[in-house]
Amino acid sequence: MPSRKEGSITKTTPPPPLLYTIPEAAEALRISRTKLYELLAENKISSVHIGRSRKIPASALQTYVDRLQAEQKEGDQDDPRREGHQDGER
Repeated sequence: MPSRKEGSITKTTPPPPLLYTIPEAAEALRISRTKLYELLAENKISSVHIGRSRKIPASALQTYVDRLQAEQKEGDQDDPRREGHQDGER
C-alpha cells in the first residue's frame, strides 16, 4: 500500500456568510423564527430583500447583539442590587 503523508491536505474554512436566511439568522441568535419576525417588525433587526427573498445581513445580527450587551451593561450600572458587587460576585 502506498503511504500517505499526514498533514499534506490543507482545509480552508469558508468565510462567514454576509447574508442569512430567516431560519439561519434565527439559529445564529438561538431564537425562534417567530421571535426573529417580531424583532424585524419592531425594526430591532434590519433586513434586505433580494427579489422576493428576505435576508438578514451579518452586520445587522452583530449590531443587535452589541445593542443587547450595551443595554445589559447600562441596566447593571443602574441596578442598586449590583452596587458593591463585581461581575460574578454575589
